Amino acid sequence: MKKMIDMKNLFLFTSLCLASSLVFASQTTKIIGGTNGWGELQEQVGVTTGKGYYGYEAIQLVTSTQESTDATDLLLTFDGKQIKDSTGHYTVKTNNLVYTTDAVKGRGAALSRGVNRGLALEGSSSSIFGKSGLTGAFTIEFWMNPSIAENGETVISWRSSISVDGDSKYQTISASFFNNHLRWEFNNIFSKYESDEIIMDGISTLVPRKWTRHTLSFDDTNGLLEYCVDGRTEALMYVTTSKHENGTVCYPVLGVKADLEICPEFSGRIDNFRIDHRPFHLESKNLYATGNEKYKVDGGKITTNPIMVSRAATLNRIDALMDVPPQTEVRFYVRSGDNCYGWNDTFPAWKEVVSGQEISGVTGLYFQLSAELLPDGGGSKSPVLSEIKMKYTEQDDPLPPFTVNVEPGNECVTISWSYSVDDTAGGYYVYYGNKSGEYLGVAAVEGASPVKVGNKTSIKLTGLKNGTIYYFAVSAYSKVDGRISGNLSKEVYARPSARLKK
Repeated sequence: MKKMIDMKNLFLFTSLCLASSLVFASQTTKIIGGTNGWGELQEQVGVTTGKGYYGYEAIQLVTSTQESTDATDLLLTFDGKQIKDSTGHYTVKTNNLVYTTDAVKGRGAALSRGVNRGLALEGSSSSIFGKSGLTGAFTIEFWMNPSIAENGETVISWRSSISVDGDSKYQTISASFFNNHLRWEFNNIFSKYESDEIIMDGISTLVPRKWTRHTLSFDDTNGLLEYCVDGRTEALMYVTTSKHENGTVCYPVLGVKADLEICPEFSGRIDNFRIDHRPFHLESKNLYATGNEKYKVDGGKITTNPIMVSRAATLNRIDALMDVPPQTEVRFYVRSGDNCYGWNDTFPAWKEVVSGQEISGVTGLYFQLSAELLPDGGGSKSPVLSEIKMKYTEQDDPLPPFTVNVEPGNECVTISWSYSVDDTAGGYYVYYGNKSGEYLGVAAVEGASPVKVGNKTSIKLTGLKNGTIYYFAVSAYSKVDGRISGNLSKEVYARPSARLKK
């Protein structure tokens, strides 16, 4: 009966040894996005979230909406259901516009049904339409998509009055439809101009259900008043005493403060309404929407935080769940290191990788991943990134020795142990200290705890104090990377004594 038990134990021990020799590393998958969300992201540039595969929150390019600058007087992006001036210079007094996602820029636009006076804005004292006096240079720009383009439909209206030499005069600024074109009218706006009324007509026929960009600009350095549609000049004139560039500029002067009305009598959609304190035709052109691109041509990117895995982990591949329309692209980059302190945009160097293909040469305690999303050449399509799976190999912690023995001596202790049954073990650390479970010893001549022994099964620690109890434990470290140390063995203890032989 005893022989049978011994044979059974021997079989179990042999099986354990064989199994442990086959396990050198663990395959691990880290999921970014998908059901886990995008909480691992450190940086997001030019991207937003939308719906991807299986309803996951996905990364896609943000549409090329405008941004306000120090020169911006008013900016309405209509990207949310609550209409708000991005600059804070204007407040909404009344709003009868309806939010729609059918936009040309950004996430949303405003739909006007041609009733109830559209949107009324009240300007603060720091805004152009919130005070009386000189306005200086300005640009008014917006995108428009009319439903019917009938005569008399009004997109912009400002009505007030001004006192000139004791007489009160009616003031208006308007942009309205006339013979399928947009007409700009200014009444008693430009001081000392020979006519109280200025009319500028566009030449482009406004087609229903088509987006067009309208820009009106006044340059107070030379008096140039210019109207453009989709960046092309439709009408221009010099508002000067001579009606030429070399004349004295007739500056715009506003009278009593009044509300600015947008789409008071207009049926259709409007998007990205903007007013700036600078002329359009100067170097500031870059501030305004360019062309009809829905997405910025330079694309966007995401970068994860440095993700801690384990020492000597190896990144094998990434698998991305994504929708990549024709001519669009998603490029992936990875880098790694044993610590992430001092990392910047270029250090450590990024390595470009391809989803679904094997990766080599990327190892360390930390991985970082970046993805660049690029639109098609026309800026009309965006790739959509739903999930990224990072598949990597982690080195298993080697098993500790099963048996540990200790023999005290005079000012020394000899610790011995069995070899680990784990073939990944490359050597051993011996831990020691004066408290159970706290291995903070520094007294041994052989070094402070832990002492790296190498691939041996015993060591004598000398220089210890007789009469003091010491506690010991042993761990194995990996033959792949000596910094990977496994669990500790059982604890043993001993007390050196002068009566014992060295």
